[in-house]
Amino acid sequence: MSGYTVAVVGATGAVGREALEILAARRFPVARLRALASPRSAGLRIGELTVAPVAADAFDDVDIAIFDTPDDVAEAWVPVAAERGALVIDNSAAFRMAPDVPLVIPEVNPAALRRAPRRIIANPNCTTATIAVPLAPLHRAAGLRRLIACSYQSVSGAGQAGVSQLWSEVRDAAASAAPPAAPGGAAFRHAIAMNVIPAVGSFRGAHTSEEVKLGAELRKMLDAPDVAVGVTCVRVPTLRAHGVAVHAEFSRPIAPEEARAILASAPGVEVMDDPAAGRYPTALAASGRDPCVVGRIRTDGAGALAFFAAADNLRKGAALNAVQIAEAVVRDGFLSEIRAG
Repeated sequence: MSGYTVAVVGATGAVGREALEILAARRFPVARLRALASPRSAGLRIGELTVAPVAADAFDDVDIAIFDTPDDVAEAWVPVAAERGALVIDNSAAFRMAPDVPLVIPEVNPAALRRAPRRIIANPNCTTATIAVPLAPLHRAAGLRRLIACSYQSVSGAGQAGVSQLWSEVRDAAASAAPPAAPGGAAFRHAIAMNVIPAVGSFRGAHTSEEVKLGAELRKMLDAPDVAVGVTCVRVPTLRAHGVAVHAEFSRPIAPEEARAILASAPGVEVMDDPAAGRYPTALAASGRDPCVVGRIRTDGAGALAFFAAADNLRKGAALNAVQIAEAVVRDGFLSEIRAG
């Protein structure tokens, strides 16, 4: 049988299910597909697949394993899968900053796929992906020096618990004709319906873990360790797709017209930039779609290049990027190189 044996770990979660759908939709050459999850999900059906529990022997003969699990689960099982011979594409934060693990978006730094000595490739944070795809071609053209950004992150970034909390609060608010008096779930410390929460992740001093991740991951993928990054991450009451307002300074001035032309030809980017006609990126415009949508391209009042980007956090921010990595390692012959050591 031609094709590859692929395992999706965390297959019952939102990103895992998305990965299964994308593998099928993009006709990835799968010979055998294994859906793996925690023991409590064993036996569940996803389409024609029966979910099996994660175990060491579940990775025997697996060519590619796509992980969508919490960090602690990835830390425990990703090395096991790699030791069994699988190339692991991991969506967690567990290995992103490891110096011997490439952090990859195929449109941004595909050459990094050539060196994966641990047989592990990391996916970036979904918010980082939203801006890395459009920033990469601009950086290549003009040299990014400084970035100020503010994110507007959907509740699905906190998993199904975040989605459930928003819907619960929306129903209660509609019934009472009043904003929620208290959180309607455990995903967020504050009510999210009719609200915005300027804290995503856990606090590390003055910054949140999400804010720290974005700067560190962007520098690694762009191979630009000296880029100054200031960011505030905000949770907003949208279901899917993250938005990011970007104000970027470059080594040489880059006019909006030049930026627009660069982005229009950049892979993975869709320019939606006609404000007078009401055409600019929104969460709904990006939801369920592959590209990073970019608009509101302008020079801001401080002389920086400004734009707004939106991308589906479950697709380009996670599942789609993982599948694109799998496609690239197969297409460009990296899989055999990596497995050969």
